[in-house]
Amino acid sequence: MNWTDAIEQTLLTTRANIARFGDQFPYVSNGERNYQLTGHSSWTEGFWPGILWLSYEYSRDPAFREAALSSTASLSERLAKRTYIDHHDIGFLYSLSTKAQWIITKDEASRRTALDAADWLLTRWRPNTQLIQAWGAEGDPVNGGRIIIDCLMNLPLLYWAAEQTGDKRYADIARVQAEKSRRFLVRGDDSSYHTFYFHPETGEALRGGTQQGYQDGSTWTRGQAWGVYGFALAFRYFRDEAYLDTARRLARNFIAHLPEDQVAYWDFDAPQESGTPRDSSASAITACGLLELVELMPDCLDRVLFRHAAERSMASLVQSYFTAGHSEEEGFLRHGSYSVRGGVSPDDFVIWGDYFFLEALMRLRGGITGYWYER
Repeated sequence: MNWTDAIEQTLLTTRANIARFGDQFPYVSNGERNYQLTGHSSWTEGFWPGILWLSYEYSRDPAFREAALSSTASLSERLAKRTYIDHHDIGFLYSLSTKAQWIITKDEASRRTALDAADWLLTRWRPNTQLIQAWGAEGDPVNGGRIIIDCLMNLPLLYWAAEQTGDKRYADIARVQAEKSRRFLVRGDDSSYHTFYFHPETGEALRGGTQQGYQDGSTWTRGQAWGVYGFALAFRYFRDEAYLDTARRLARNFIAHLPEDQVAYWDFDAPQESGTPRDSSASAITACGLLELVELMPDCLDRVLFRHAAERSMASLVQSYFTAGHSEEEGFLRHGSYSVRGGVSPDDFVIWGDYFFLEALMRLRGGITGYWYER
C-alpha cells in the first residue's frame, strides 16, 4: 500500500476544505457529502486544526500553516472566553491546536494557552471521589461521579503540562484517573465499558454503563479504541507495565472481533446484519494506538501482530472507505458513526475519524506521530 499517495490525496481535500469551511469547524455529516459546520459548540473543534497542523508539518505548504494558525487562534479565544468548555474534553480541543502549534513552531503564547487549558481540565477534578468528572456540574445527581473511557485521550494534556512545568500535580491527577479507568472500565474479558458510575459524594463504585453503545454490557468499538490508544499513551508517560498490559489486552480483543474487511462495526455486540453501521473512525483510532504500541514495545509476537493488524485495517480503509481526494466530498473516511444509539450521524463523515486516519497514514509513512506528546 502506498501510504504517501493516500496522504497526498487527503491534502487535496484539505486544501479545498480551507475555502469551504472558512472560520468554522467541521463536525459530522448527515447523510450527505458535506460536513455540518459549528462555531464553538462541541468537543470536536480541535480535530480540524489537528488535520491542518499534520498537513503543514508534512508538506510545509504555507496555506496549511495560515489556516492552522487561524483555527488555533479561534480556540485560544474560546478558552479565554470560557465558551463551551464545561466538560472534560479539553485535551481533544487543545492538544491538537495550541499544543500542536507549540510543538511545531515553539510559539510561547500557544504554550501558555495549552497550559491554561490543562489548568482548566483540572477544574473537573473531584477530590472527594478522586476522579475527573466527564460531564455535568459538580454534584450532579447522575453525572457527578461518572467517568468515561474517552477521557484517556484528554490525559496527555496533563502529562505534557507536568513535563513543561515540573508540577507533579498534573501527572498525579492524571495517574489516578488512568488507574481508575484501568480498574473499572476494562472488563475481565478484555472488553470495556464506555462509562462507569461512582457515588458522587462517597466515590463508592456503582456500575458500568454506556452512553453510545448498544447496551450497558456491550463493547462500543470507539470506546475500545480510546482505551487501546489511551493506555498506550499512559504507558509512554508513566512507564507502568500495567498500562502497557492493558493496552495490549484491549488491542488483542479489538483485533479478534473485526469482520473480514478489518473495519469495525459500531459495537462488537450489536447484531451484525445487513445495514449494521460500521465505525471507520474506531478502526482509524485503533490503528494509531496499535502503531504507538509497536513503537513502545520490545520485539515480541504482539508487536508483529499489531503492526500487521494496523496495516491491514488501514489498507481496507484506504481501498474501500477513503474518498481519495474526490473534490465533491468534504470528508476523508466514509461510514463513520457518531451515535447509532442516539440516531445522530450513524453512517457519515466524522471529523475525528478524518484526523486519526491522517495521523495513522503519517505514522505508517514514518516521522510524524501526532501531537499527544512532544517528539
